[in-house]
Amino acid sequence: MYRKLDPQKTISTLATLAKRIDERFPGASLNGVCKEVAAIAVETCGRIAWVSKPYKAIRFAVILVIAVAGCLGWLLIRKVHIRAEGFSIEELEAGTNGIVLTGAALFFLFSLESRMKRVRILQGIEELRAVSHVIDMHQLTKDPSHMLSAGGQRTKSSPQRTLTPFQLARYLDYCSELLSLIGKLAALYAQSTSDSVVLQAVNDIETLTNGISRKIWQKIMILDDDIAEDAAKEAQPKVTSRADQPAPTTLVPVVPPTTD
Repeated sequence: MYRKLDPQKTISTLATLAKRIDERFPGASLNGVCKEVAAIAVETCGRIAWVSKPYKAIRFAVILVIAVAGCLGWLLIRKVHIRAEGFSIEELEAGTNGIVLTGAALFFLFSLESRMKRVRILQGIEELRAVSHVIDMHQLTKDPSHMLSAGGQRTKSSPQRTLTPFQLARYLDYCSELLSLIGKLAALYAQSTSDSVVLQAVNDIETLTNGISRKIWQKIMILDDDIAEDAAKEAQPKVTSRADQPAPTTLVPVVPPTTD
């Protein structure tokens, strides 16, 4: 049950993530990216279903071509007359070329189906690669360093920074979740085929998404340290200096008057 990734579960997780982003950041473009990844997930399921099924038209065409080639070869063999002195060099060369070309044609036909499936899968993987870079662009300007140096001077081209530390941490976390789900979509292709080219492309996607997520989590760690430091400062009791403390009052004893 838990030995393979479930494409439908991945689609459901993406739909939930899109709702979370929309509820936290209404109208944010990151929500549009998440919905686009969800659409790619649906297309991925369709590609995997197509890859898993045999392409009957191609297989029938391959069998038909092999049958026709076999019939022609049999007719040619029946017409060949072996002479006592053997074959001439020209005849031997022509026969060798015919065998080589026939083998190459058979290899092309037998690998045609797998190559068509490979091209279809690689197109989907390239879409995942492009979306990963789009997410990287979204988190590029979400830099927590501006919160640590709030007094820095802005320029005219400085990006608008309106998110609080908590909102920025949530935004970066959503980007990391999206990248993780993209890696899972690539893994769906890996579990549907044993093609070495496809497996290498899937490894490249996982390396890319893990690298971007590593940069995002470095930013989140900076934000967590900053928030924890602010919370610790607020939790400390306020200590007043000696100058701010009121001067101690001295009590003067009252001496009753004496009577002579």
